[in-house]
Amino acid sequence: MTAFPDVQKITYEGPDSKNPLAFRWYDENEIVEGLTMREHLRFSVCYWHTFRANGSDPFGAPTMLRPWEDGTDSVDNARQRVRVAFEFMEKLGAPYYAFHDRDVAPEGSSLAETNRNLDAVVEVLKEEQQRTGVKLLWGTANLFSNPRYMHGASTSCNADAFAYAAAQVKKCLEVTHALGGENYVFWGGREGYQNLFNTDMKRELDHMGRFMHMAIGHAEKIGFDGHFLIEPKPKEPTKHQYDSDAAACINFLRAYELTDRFRLNIETNHATLAGHTMMHELDYAGYQGLLGSIDANTGDLMLGWDTDQFPTNYYLTTEVMLMLLKYGGIGPGGVNFDAKVRRESFEPIDLFHAHIGGMDAFARGLRIAAAIRADGELSQFVQQRYASWDAGIGADIESGKADFMSLEAYMLEKGEIDANQSGRQEMLEHLVNRYF
Repeated sequence: MTAFPDVQKITYEGPDSKNPLAFRWYDENEIVEGLTMREHLRFSVCYWHTFRANGSDPFGAPTMLRPWEDGTDSVDNARQRVRVAFEFMEKLGAPYYAFHDRDVAPEGSSLAETNRNLDAVVEVLKEEQQRTGVKLLWGTANLFSNPRYMHGASTSCNADAFAYAAAQVKKCLEVTHALGGENYVFWGGREGYQNLFNTDMKRELDHMGRFMHMAIGHAEKIGFDGHFLIEPKPKEPTKHQYDSDAAACINFLRAYELTDRFRLNIETNHATLAGHTMMHELDYAGYQGLLGSIDANTGDLMLGWDTDQFPTNYYLTTEVMLMLLKYGGIGPGGVNFDAKVRRESFEPIDLFHAHIGGMDAFARGLRIAAAIRADGELSQFVQQRYASWDAGIGADIESGKADFMSLEAYMLEKGEIDANQSGRQEMLEHLVNRYF
């Protein structure tokens, strides 16, 4: 039985193709800067939005047509869903997928039953991974949906919630390892506060740091050597989340001595909610060696919430790829489509249209970014803009030879600074337009 009988494997047909079920830009075997597009982009399908989203929102009931669903939250239905998911990923040509534990298997009436449910579904995940060659980019535990986590998980005021979260992460980490997952993600959906009148912030952050060290300890026990990833997000559902942006996450990792095993999984829509661009977040994490992976989506700038739309803007994907190329690529992370079709795009075929558009957008962004880098005009401008730091007093400052006394003497003798030069913002934006 096939869930998508009218869809063949999606192939590359080139820029002139008008076939909506073909790639115009994503040629997985095309070499760009020494690697294939497949190696550069490491596309991943997210299980939660693609196979669990039902189209409901705060104002309306579910809209999605999913003929393979039987209307139950049973293990049998979950196992059937896995086969559908891998048929989709195989036909799409995505090399990876990612999941939360509660995406793939239903929660039981006890932790023991929940673990048995997950084990039963993992059997099918293993079978389908072996059959198709699709790999697990990362796993993560859902520590935010169940009411037990209303006050947080590792930052909860209830020690039992912390303990339950630890047991859940232990199991999910073991499953991720058993499935060959290359990373493990923490997204602190409830790790934050709504009101500081009832919050001991230091104690909560200390607990979260301890939780992460426990995760590292268990990873070492079971032989999991992949990266741990933290995903920044400033708000929604909490008023303030402790992983609010790249800077906050990196500060946390350094404060609790976690940088040896942790990197960041950065999402476009979360960056904009934090008041940053995706380019900013990637550059900030990248220059500190803590860029691990990305969730590929976008938001609607007219809406102040996390809309998780598929990325189709070539300017956005070019900016992302400029940063990924600048810092040597994204592996062992990937480009994970943490995006969902709109509730009005309710037919199964819309899943293909959405992912093809996103994959093409990133492939186009990769080509443009590589062309910009090859021409070198942007990098040359930046180099020239900072030329005063390459010799003389600038070099003395960067090398540590200068101090306030020597700099005062330098300026007393010189009298005034050398003239500033224009930043040429408009010229550079026009220059970038040439590549589109």
